[in-house]
Amino acid sequence: MQDKKNLLSGVRVIESSLLGPGQVATFFADMGADVIKVEPPSGDYIRQMTWPIVNGVSLLHLHTHRGKKSVTLNLKSPEGVQLYKELVETADVVVEALRPGSLAKLGLGFEELKAVNPKIVFATLSGYGATGPYQNMPSHGIAYDTWSGIVQPVVDDEGFCHIPRDMPNVGINVGPMMAALAILAGVIKARATGEGCEMEMAQSDASAYMDWYRIETERAYLRPEDEVTGNPSDDYERRPAGLAGMWEGVRYQAYEAKDGHVLFMASEQAFWKNFCDGIGRMDLFEKWPGAKYADHARGNKELQAELRDIFRTRTVVEWLRFADEHNTTLAPINTTKNVGDDPQFKHRMGFLPIDAVGCEQLPLPVYVNGAALPVPTMAPTVGENTDEVMKDVLGKGPAAIAALRASGAFGGGVGRS
Repeated sequence: MQDKKNLLSGVRVIESSLLGPGQVATFFADMGADVIKVEPPSGDYIRQMTWPIVNGVSLLHLHTHRGKKSVTLNLKSPEGVQLYKELVETADVVVEALRPGSLAKLGLGFEELKAVNPKIVFATLSGYGATGPYQNMPSHGIAYDTWSGIVQPVVDDEGFCHIPRDMPNVGINVGPMMAALAILAGVIKARATGEGCEMEMAQSDASAYMDWYRIETERAYLRPEDEVTGNPSDDYERRPAGLAGMWEGVRYQAYEAKDGHVLFMASEQAFWKNFCDGIGRMDLFEKWPGAKYADHARGNKELQAELRDIFRTRTVVEWLRFADEHNTTLAPINTTKNVGDDPQFKHRMGFLPIDAVGCEQLPLPVYVNGAALPVPTMAPTVGENTDEVMKDVLGKGPAAIAALRASGAFGGGVGRS
């Protein structure tokens, strides 16, 4: 039974997914929606996909399918297709996190499901989307980030190309997040008007959208230089797009501390003045006061050498304390390995308990009335909730469930209540 206090209590999502794109419904599950993952009898091979493997199950599955229920249906059988439609009749959303048209090939496309439930929001999330020259190409992982230009190859000393060692996975994570936002908008409209909709999103599109600043800058630079310039503090000279333009920055730059690194961000004159006053070096401000905004003291090697020596005198913690006391801009430069030990991380996020979800996982960082979201349940085994869903959602009794199992509707999987 759903807790009525949860944000999405009363929302039901039927999910048909393969691998990481199933995360689109994880946001719903984390916020209390009833998410039913319909799997083929063989299950989603996400459970064995990529490292690390925790007690025989992939972290990818444990995170992506936490808080969900698993039902196995043989959608190549009439009984399985009918049960899928019955589930959709009770639902708000169908997520097709597969190649576009996968459900339509089974007689379960938007038109068929809209006839069952006019309010249904049918959402497809795929690699390259349902249109365009790449629509049918298989893909996953960082393909969308190489496509969008976020990830570039690295060449080693022997001339071999490599995927970079350190990089974010943008498309595969942001694609589901953007899709979840769109789906919620669809649900709001459907509940207000009684009319559902069909929508489709692509992880590649999401990767490009999240790098809008660099992409749009490059397009802006195609215009004449008298129309599109750089910052006044740079004498209007154009910098390279995005963070590439920060390489020569001095007042906005990484610096080595006694025991790590910090990011210095005093590009506003007020913060720069506070910093100089705090360290007792107003001579630096008097010599290089800078502009009021967006002045990084670009290329000022003399100042950079001064700051390099200054930052080496204190630890990261000491610099953070200094920033707080003197109202200036500093941040720690953490790694994915140590960010979990950062005090701000511990206070705001922390990890979900191992005994609840199988391993330490990041919670969805949403706070309602000052409280964190409830801890989700463990990601299900294949078909773990088949009997439970048949009984609680579709109202089928033991005899009916047994008959469906005998007919092959569940594909031979053993459901547990």
